[in-house]
Order: sequence, then C-alpha cells, then structure tokens
Amino acid sequence: MKVIFDCRYTRIGRHDGISRYTAGVVEAFSRLHPVTMLISDARQLEMLPDLPWIKGTDPTSMREPWVSLIVNRAHPDVVFSPMQTMGSFGRRYKLILTLHDLIYYNNPTPPRDLPWPIRFGWRLFHLALWPQRLILNRADAVVTGTEAAREQIRAKRLTKRPITVVSSAVDPATELRGPDRDTTLVYMGSFMPYKNVESLARALHELPGYRLQLLSRISEHDRSRFAALAPVDAIEFFDGVTDEEYTRLLRRASALVTASLEEGFGIPLIEALSMGTPVACSDIPVFHEVAGDGAVYFSPRDPGDIARAIRSLEDDEKWRFHSAAGPTQAAKFTWDRSAERLLELVRSLAPNLN
Repeated sequence: MKVIFDCRYTRIGRHDGISRYTAGVVEAFSRLHPVTMLISDARQLEMLPDLPWIKGTDPTSMREPWVSLIVNRAHPDVVFSPMQTMGSFGRRYKLILTLHDLIYYNNPTPPRDLPWPIRFGWRLFHLALWPQRLILNRADAVVTGTEAAREQIRAKRLTKRPITVVSSAVDPATELRGPDRDTTLVYMGSFMPYKNVESLARALHELPGYRLQLLSRISEHDRSRFAALAPVDAIEFFDGVTDEEYTRLLRRASALVTASLEEGFGIPLIEALSMGTPVACSDIPVFHEVAGDGAVYFSPRDPGDIARAIRSLEDDEKWRFHSAAGPTQAAKFTWDRSAERLLELVRSLAPNLN
C-alpha cells in the first residue's frame, strides 16, 4: 500500500501549528509504514524528516484544484492532507482531509500573512457552512485534532464521512522544572482577535507585581494597543524567541496563560505542561481535554476572573499539584499514538492492500 502525505503546508525556517503537526505525524507514521511526502518547495525539506518525496503545486495557487493530476503519477493508494483544501479533481486514490477546528466561522478574520486574494476568498468561504460540507464530503474520511472539534463538526453536520481524532503532540521535555518561580506569565501565540490577548492585558490591573511576557512577533499597532490596556511596564514584548529562550522563560514562570475564545488544540499548553509549568487558561471544552488537571480555568472575557485563577497558583500546594499533573497530562498526546490512529484509518480505506 502506497501512502502519500501532503506536506506542502510546512513552513520554511520555523514551524507554525499546521507545519509542526505535519512534520510530527509524518515522521512517526514513517516508523510504522513507508510514506512519500508531497512538497511544493525544496526548502521545506529542512523542516521535514528524510523521506522520499515528490513535488506538487503551491497549495495557494490557482492550480491547486488539479494537484491530484500530479499526485496520480505517483500511483498512491491513500493520500493524507493536514488541511481540508487539497484539490481532488480527477484523483485515483483514497483521500483523507483534515479539519482542525471551526474557529473561522465565529472569527472570520483570516491569518494576516496570506495574500489579499486568499484572505478575501477565506472570508467568503466562511460565510456559510455548505462550502465546507462540499469539501469534506468529497473525501473518503476526515481527521480532526480533538474530541471537542469532532463534536463540533458532528453538531454542524459538516460531513457524512467518518471522523477520526489524530491529535497534535510535542516531544517530551528533557527534564522537569523545579518549584522555584517568579511572577512572570508567559503567552505564546498569535494576536488574532479570537486569541483575546486584550483580556490578559486588562487582568494585569488586578495582578500587581506580575509581568506578562508576550513572546511572539508583534506589530507596532498591537504593541501599542496592549500596552495601553495594561498598567505601565506590566507587559514585556519579546517580538519572537528561540526555542532555548522559550524553554528558559517557561521554566521560571508562574504559569503559561491564554484567554483564547476558541482553539483547535493548544500546542503551547502541552509544551508548558510537559516540563511541569502550570497553565491558566479559558474555561472551554478543548482546553479541558488538552490540559486536564495541569491547568486552572477562568472565564476568558472577565479580567477579574482571569486574575483570580492566576492568584490561586500563589498557594504553594496548589501550584505543586498542577505542576505535577502537567507531565502526566502531556504524556497522553504523542506523535506515535497519533500515527497509530492514522495508520488504522488508512488501512480501513484500503483493506486489500495492507
């Protein structure tokens, strides 16, 4: 059985969420079954495992609907894509598409780094549910990242196809952190509207002595806006950090924080939990699934409740409880386990080729 992974969403130089998911799952899957990668730029290979590959079109190009004509030449039996937008006209193979979440139906602002025609099309696409149904139902199976997302997809009746949960993961921390901590709060993530970083900034008025560290690259507009919402000098802007800096900051922080209103998974939560740093996060189903007892929860639109949850970690016994629960919770999400689930799905689509 020949399997092809669509790796064309892999970033160049540094992973984002979809890119990391792609690289993590394909590497673990390759240890279970031979796989060929589909890329669009040879530079993507630096971020991917050393596996056979073929080259296709850029997934944002006008030729995307016909990428299957290129893929057909490799004679795959099953193709897996970590997105739901892979073209499929004329395909001669089984197709698995991925819908990670429904965030952009309630939050229609598209990622800012996309070209304006793609951003415009993105907004149009998310005005109604029927385009998503058409896309998902042309596949043979659908994958999503959490049980919470699967329930949302089912509730919206977005597909008649079977839905399998293939979660994101992180590599286990090399060592656990100690109990010493300062009064810093780490935020790792974008500044899209649904991330609700504004509420974190406002909560600092009720957290004297705490300092919120915003680690991601940030525009001058967002920098000024968040600074105006918080007490003077209560936010530290890093505008991007290395993996080593990120780990160092997490090892000293009181907590990793996120007030996101919706989420597909939450990789930063697992990164913090795996080393024993507690999480303070929104009281939403997906975060309960991902963070479990490693987190304290708050109402994300209520700065006072955010402050209450963070202050609760000032109790040493409570902090140690959540710190100890973190690595156990993070261990539930591994690339190997996700690859096993995906291989089981792949084999179900081609039972005579196993």
